[in-house]
Amino acid sequence: MKITLLTIGKTEDKYLTEGIGIYLKRLKHYINFSILEIPDLKNTKSLSTEQQKSKEAELIFKNINSTDHVILLDEKGQELTSKQYSAFLNKKMVGGQQHLVFIVGGPYGFSKDVYERSNEKISLSRMTFSHQMIRLFFTEQLYRAFTILKGEPYHHD
Repeated sequence: MKITLLTIGKTEDKYLTEGIGIYLKRLKHYINFSILEIPDLKNTKSLSTEQQKSKEAELIFKNINSTDHVILLDEKGQELTSKQYSAFLNKKMVGGQQHLVFIVGGPYGFSKDVYERSNEKISLSRMTFSHQMIRLFFTEQLYRAFTILKGEPYHHD
């Protein structure tokens, strides 16, 4: 199975890119994982919120396939503990899912079309975090999930 984190915009803060890099390196031992960054939209001041979400949706759709299992990281999504998340991933692997694509939306979230295309929604927290921080949190939780599945001593109850 392959997992991709699809994001709108770049991670610019050095402390976040360093943290993400640590977990990317660790994840190589468990899963084929990559982060795909879609560039931020340009000249958005003349666009409404809905127009921005629509343009972002076009870019998202160019980067996913019809066979991809799309999971939105969304504040209204299902909340899981780390153990539940690891079981969720295990179920996808055992079920023969080839490619999971987790998507972090732009500053205004997702368009209706992206919601309709998605297979599932997961919330990393009820709190709101910056789009850049979510990338680090997601990457760490992905690593944590695989250490749980392997019975390794990273996660403690």
